Formats: sequence, C-alpha cells, structure tokens
Amino acid sequence: MESNDEALVLTPEEVRRRLKISRSVLYSALAQGRIPSIRISPRKILIPKHRFLEWLDGGGGNNLQPHK
Repeated sequence: MESNDEALVLTPEEVRRRLKISRSVLYSALAQGRIPSIRISPRKILIPKHRFLEWLDGGGGNNLQPHK
C-alpha cells in the first residue's frame, strides 16, 4: 500500500483537509472546475496529485470563491 506522500491521486477529503476549507466550498469548486479533478463515476471524484500541486503553486486557492 502506498503512503500518502507516494499517492498519485488525492480524495476530495484529503484536499479539503489540506486547504482547510468546508465541504460545501470544496464541492462547489470541484463542480465549477476550479480545482482539477477526474470524475470516475457519479459518486467518485479523484484529484491527480501533480495537477493539484501545480494548481496550488499557481495561486489556485485564490479562485475558490464564486466570481462576482
């Protein structure tokens, strides 16, 4: 089994904890495509770790709130 540091994908809950945001903000951002993700099935979302880290390095957290 891979350790969390070696994982290629993150779960929404892992991303939520890392960003310290609420579930509603996270799922809204995922639904709007603001956080890079892959929908595996209607109930399964995975976030590729390398894309998440690139997004975060690029200031991704600045775009979580809806546009006004």
